[in-house]
Amino acid sequence: INQLGSVCLFKSEYEHDVSFIIILDNSDGGLEIFNLSKLDWESYDTEMTDSGGEAQWYFSQVKGTMEDEVNEADIISTVEFNEDGELLATGDKGGRIVIFQREQPSKSQLQQTENSNLFRTEYNVYSTFQSHEAEFDYLKSLEIEEKINKIKWLRRKNMAHFLLSTNDKTVKLWKIRERNKRAVIQSSASEYSHYQNHTSLLNGNITVRDDVNGFIRTVSIPVVKYMDRIEVEAIPKRVFANAHTYHINSISLNSDQETFMSADDLRINLWHIEITNQSFNIVDIKPANMEELTEVITAAEFHPKECNLFVYSSSKGIIRLCDMRQSALCDSQAKIFEEREDPTTKNFFSEIISSISDVKFSHSGRYLCTRDYLNVKVWDLNMENRPVETYSVHDYLRNKLCVLYENDCIFDKFECSWSSNDEHILTGSYNNFFKSFNRNSKQEQMFECSREQTKPRQQLRPKRVTNSNLSNGQNGNSSPLLNSKRNNLLNGKSNAYKDEVNVDNLDFTKKILHTSWHPKDNVIAIAATNNLYLFYNKENQNTTSSSASYISSYNTNSTPNCFTNNTFTNNASQQQIQNSQSQLNNQIQLNTSFYTAPTSGYTNTTPVQAPPQQVSSPNTTTTMSL
Repeated sequence: INQLGSVCLFKSEYEHDVSFIIILDNSDGGLEIFNLSKLDWESYDTEMTDSGGEAQWYFSQVKGTMEDEVNEADIISTVEFNEDGELLATGDKGGRIVIFQREQPSKSQLQQTENSNLFRTEYNVYSTFQSHEAEFDYLKSLEIEEKINKIKWLRRKNMAHFLLSTNDKTVKLWKIRERNKRAVIQSSASEYSHYQNHTSLLNGNITVRDDVNGFIRTVSIPVVKYMDRIEVEAIPKRVFANAHTYHINSISLNSDQETFMSADDLRINLWHIEITNQSFNIVDIKPANMEELTEVITAAEFHPKECNLFVYSSSKGIIRLCDMRQSALCDSQAKIFEEREDPTTKNFFSEIISSISDVKFSHSGRYLCTRDYLNVKVWDLNMENRPVETYSVHDYLRNKLCVLYENDCIFDKFECSWSSNDEHILTGSYNNFFKSFNRNSKQEQMFECSREQTKPRQQLRPKRVTNSNLSNGQNGNSSPLLNSKRNNLLNGKSNAYKDEVNVDNLDFTKKILHTSWHPKDNVIAIAATNNLYLFYNKENQNTTSSSASYISSYNTNSTPNCFTNNTFTNNASQQQIQNSQSQLNNQIQLNTSFYTAPTSGYTNTTPVQAPPQQVSSPNTTTTMSL
């Protein structure tokens, strides 16, 4: 019982699972809800910051070397799951593609739970091959890098897998298949002899008579033998080249699985998957005079369901939705999505930071997610004038744009990813930080890909970036818990708060540009320089919604068994209910904050308005005061 002396205790019975919920008034005038049956008291850590009822991320594994010196060719340049998430492909600056396969659950794991994917959080190396080599364009005297810019998986139709990979100039179609048998020739030598006129087959060798010379020739027949282990081989099936003058920045497969498009700085070409010597130019923004060029294409993607629709973004922060049914050359856009900037706030960096580096359709096809330098924006296809949601990724860098411009970090191109249910958005930042945004609760979580958090099943601790010293918290606010931790840090105590990072101490050489979210499960792949981190998300039971729904649907006719002498009844008059509600509102504010353990800290969620039927007037037998 706190200073206000207010306690409400509820008992919930659902399928023989008895849980008690304690509601305490906190010092801020709001409420805190504890579900006693869900608290893990042994693993509870008071230094963890709250995630607002969010499921927590746990470390699964990390791929790559942990050396301080990084080879330029080993830096990961793209990450992509296939359609069912069983395979994960990464491309690097050295032109290599590494494919990882999801581990299979054991028999004991299958017996423990019906959802075997809960245990399948690790990936093992499946295949590695060289996709592109460095080339030299003698006509333009330019070197073409082998760096893999994008990887896209095709929908699986048979036992083999197919993927598209591209560097700056050439797109290739690869076939990935398994082999467990091979044709072996037992004898390669030809034998000649003066046998009688006959034909025989012995040990895979067939003897055929040569009527011209009168000899009997022995021909070796290959024999298929099974190998001791399965081999995975990558076979190049198609090469789509000589169609782009400028560097290819994105490729996208159409929903019909027969065509795909490749986009460079000024043009977008449409290809058929079976035709390599012909492509159709569907977008061309190159002006007659290159001095009049004002923007370039930065990303392009097909609609996930409508094969005639696609979008492309520009360096001006504009997204254009095109319909290929209107004309062969999509010069006129069906819709233009643009957020007008306030002229009073425009400066030298405005156009640079507004350039869109990535655009992704949601799985439903209703929304668009775009990433510029500072923000992630969600657009509704039915509203063009402004985004429906805007999330700040690292707005604390706004005062450091000059420094970022000098070291060219302001031109970094970050990607974004949708979760499988379109309720979360994932993107990266500097200092090996990555952020997850919840579209329902409007909350955000920031974590770090660090060598210090590589223990199996280790829970990630949320991070904060502060603009000043320890005197102020994020956004200038401070909580009693954070104040105590800052005091401990100033006093040199061992339990100092280590999850705050000052903006001046950020390492801009460590950046997360490429992310990918599993298409079905809560597993994410994060590319941090030359390392690939895999994290999984435990879906904690949402005590926030269950507690709120239980309280709102509480039946006042029933007598809780929490205290035998404390009951709530609904036989009071309406005037008594209103008076009781008025007294309650004067004493506390219904700015409810929920707590879910074992999570990490304290965060205010969206205020919950208590319905009138929640507040009941206690009868004469009630001894507990509200």
